[in-house]
Amino acid sequence: MSCDGDSVSITAATLPSLEDVVLGNIPGLPKVHLHNKVLHHSLGGEEFLRPFRQALDDELGAPFVLVIEGSIPNENINGEGYWTSFGNDPATGEPLTINWWIDRLAPKAWAVVAAGTCAAYGGIHAMAGNPTGCMGLADYLGWDFRSAGGIPIVNVPGCPVQPDNFMETVTWLLYQAAGLAPMIPLDEQLRPTWLFGKTVHEGCDRAGYYEQGDFALDYNSPKCQVKIGCWGPVVNCNVTKRGWMDGIGGCPNVGGICIGCTMPGFPDKFMPFMDQPPGGTVSSSFTQAYGAMIRRLRSITNRTVNKEPRWRHNRGELTTGYNPRWPR
Repeated sequence: MSCDGDSVSITAATLPSLEDVVLGNIPGLPKVHLHNKVLHHSLGGEEFLRPFRQALDDELGAPFVLVIEGSIPNENINGEGYWTSFGNDPATGEPLTINWWIDRLAPKAWAVVAAGTCAAYGGIHAMAGNPTGCMGLADYLGWDFRSAGGIPIVNVPGCPVQPDNFMETVTWLLYQAAGLAPMIPLDEQLRPTWLFGKTVHEGCDRAGYYEQGDFALDYNSPKCQVKIGCWGPVVNCNVTKRGWMDGIGGCPNVGGICIGCTMPGFPDKFMPFMDQPPGGTVSSSFTQAYGAMIRRLRSITNRTVNKEPRWRHNRGELTTGYNPRWPR
């Protein structure tokens, strides 16, 4: 269940780029073959499905990494139809669900990666009121799942996934497969720790305004956006540090609020998006009182250090305080 936005986003990666990985331009990486329904040269059909069927029959000839994009529906409640299909059963002609493929390919994969929040935690399709019973990959396979390489599911959330976050994660796994990297470090939500160990707020250019209790009241302001709906202080994401494409962009960096799209509780726990987060009124009120005093004290210091010391002059006397031990 996907909009294919993660695949599209990944094409913008630069550190490394998808092209560099596939073309073998990264020293030490194993040879990589990419099979992606959005980026494949054909329009699908059996030509595209061939490597997937080979992987089922252990005929691929090499280890593979299974990347899932989009949330996983509950096919146990599909009635008389199908929530998804990915090719057809050659014997019956009936659609093969994505669940059918995951059940068979995930245990054979050297590593399993969830690309984007939908695949990681269910995302938009799994919000309250949905009819499909959608879930994330770990909800489907189990949070204690281990791949053929002994690796937990690797979640790289984002709506869509930040392109360099995904490619950097895949690069780590490829180096690990080559014996050139240790086990990938993951947090309790199976996210790479070096990418999601800090909050949006900790890397935000606007964080100084929060600390001074100086808040934006509309979306044209360069100040902290907590009062107009930003969840940055409690959301694990590095986009304010990393940017979006080649270090440029990222939601709060360009005037957008953080709506928590990398979090397991997204979107339900972050709606309505444009309202001040729960607790934000209390915390920002305390910060405003403290910040007003801090801004006043800093303005005094600012005026002081914006003046040169008084002994810098062109008069006929030395007033620097120089006092030689042996006067002439």
